[in-house]
Amino acid sequence: MQHYLHNRFRFVTIIILLFLIISALARTVLLIDSVGMIELGGLEVLKIYLVGLFYDFVAASYLVIPFVLYLFFLPTKFLKSKIHHLLSHLFMFVILAGLTFYAFSEYFFWDEFKVRFNFIAVDYLVYTTEVIGNIRESYPMGLLSFFITAISVLMWFVLYRLKLVSYALKDEKKLKQRILPVTLYLLTPLLFFFTVSQDDFRVSKNQYNNELSHSGLYSLFSAFRNNTLEYAHFYKSKDESLVISELKKVLSAENEVFTQEGTFDISRHVTNTGTEKKHNVMMIVIESLSGEFLASLGGQSGLTPNLDALAKESLFFRNFYATGTRTVRGMEAITLSVPPTPGRSIVKRPDNEKMFSSGFVFREKGYETKFIYGGHGYFDNMNAFFEGNGFDVVDRTSFSAEEDTFHTVWGVSDENLLDKALKEADLSAAQQKPFFSFVMTTSNHRPYDYPEGRIDIPSHSGREGAVKYTDYAIGRFLKQAKEKPWFNDTIFVVVADHCASSAGKTELPLHKYHIPLFIYAPQIIAAAEVEKLSSQIDLMPTLFGLLNWSYESKFYGQDILRSDFRERALVGTYQKLGLYKDGILTVLSPRRDVQSYQVLSHDLFSSSYKEIQGDARHEEEAIAYYQGSSLLHTKKRDRYGN
Repeated sequence: MQHYLHNRFRFVTIIILLFLIISALARTVLLIDSVGMIELGGLEVLKIYLVGLFYDFVAASYLVIPFVLYLFFLPTKFLKSKIHHLLSHLFMFVILAGLTFYAFSEYFFWDEFKVRFNFIAVDYLVYTTEVIGNIRESYPMGLLSFFITAISVLMWFVLYRLKLVSYALKDEKKLKQRILPVTLYLLTPLLFFFTVSQDDFRVSKNQYNNELSHSGLYSLFSAFRNNTLEYAHFYKSKDESLVISELKKVLSAENEVFTQEGTFDISRHVTNTGTEKKHNVMMIVIESLSGEFLASLGGQSGLTPNLDALAKESLFFRNFYATGTRTVRGMEAITLSVPPTPGRSIVKRPDNEKMFSSGFVFREKGYETKFIYGGHGYFDNMNAFFEGNGFDVVDRTSFSAEEDTFHTVWGVSDENLLDKALKEADLSAAQQKPFFSFVMTTSNHRPYDYPEGRIDIPSHSGREGAVKYTDYAIGRFLKQAKEKPWFNDTIFVVVADHCASSAGKTELPLHKYHIPLFIYAPQIIAAAEVEKLSSQIDLMPTLFGLLNWSYESKFYGQDILRSDFRERALVGTYQKLGLYKDGILTVLSPRRDVQSYQVLSHDLFSSSYKEIQGDARHEEEAIAYYQGSSLLHTKKRDRYGN
């Protein structure tokens, strides 16, 4: 027993056990928080904990690698010294504080997204200024710091009284005797690295159960590993020539002619009849505006009175879907009209300039094009993307002190942003240039702060208040715009970037992708409701159709208003790629998996599926969209002007 206790690697064992215990407690808190959403049978809960324990152990094996190497090379003389004894206890306290902070972070991430740490967390680690600022503005950091410190001190005191750390510092083993334990400690994570993946164990058809069975830390490791996913390496693929041929079939339209004989090209000439129009276009992309917030879509009543009124005066698209769950996915889909790519969004990738972008199409038609954003556009690489794809950038650095009367860490208030958009439109109109403005809001984002006195919900009280404030700001903006001389010659587009949350009981919950789209121009476009199933990639082709434009296209979307439009929606996460069509959801997953689901029920608040045998036609179409777009992107055939 003494031989076992007096072992320097006992220190590593303590860290692993602490991590497993704290992770289990965190899982329990998340489970209790999710009681209304998960399957609660005894077997289901047991599977959550057993699979969770396994993934926690995998994560812990990665976590302790630096400690193992340190203890292997540390001389015995220094190990047993008083200085190292003191440092070890100090270091143990730091570890406990880190693990406690990790557990609290897991809870708040779950509270926001209803998933364990994932690709969003990886992205957030890059932008520490915005993220730390958001945390400070959203949570009582003083009180949380006190609790984290108090819990860490209590755990350290227990370990100190048990003398577990002290026993580990009495080790007498020489370097040779340390080879076997260090080999075991290092081979274990290496084995896991090559044999274990995030999707190896599915404990339930309920996605919340699956998320609870994951380890937050392992999910973070997995997201780092899958930062970029090459389609050909991870997804079901077919012969490249056949895929492009199938892609051309699904993209074909009566008014479009393919112009390139080469296999790897979808360039085509789009012809619209009638006189081309040069109306201004003001597009407002609203942060996290789920369909469930709008009474006009059948959602919650009272939060969006201005948008609900706008629905009666607009082309109002009732069956419209976001392609993804992040702002950059919405930007990618709207601006480039491309399916969601596996891994990182094109907006955040290197070498993403001179894509075939709506910005270049507008400029070709003589428009002044601007990306107007109330935050700092370096976030998520937005400035670089828009500047490289046909837009001038107006971000927070362009706002004067008088123009910025209220802001959070994410950006100026929506009132300030839309006031700036009006000024930029005035500048373009004064030069007698038609303009296209891509305006991106931020107020409907945690910490949900906005100027007091605007609406009947206090600032910083939650998502509903932020939604209602954004609605107020848009109503105010349109009222001001109506006084402008350019109003009657302007098409206003209001659309969401994505829904407020992406988690659901199913892998790709359709109700978490259902968003509103309004096209409003009372002097130009007659109001109507459009029921066709469609997607963000269809927005620009539809807009260009309304303008009667003929143009060269490499878009993957189509004009929703045409009689030959093929109804479907493309939805995805950074790993799952979905095609929703004819009541069937086809999902492509890494490891070359394909699942098909019959959509049993679906509204703004829930989705229910039944797994079915795959339909070859839907599978071929899904592969055509996703493999085809990935292939053309790799070959740089989705660029402007090539």
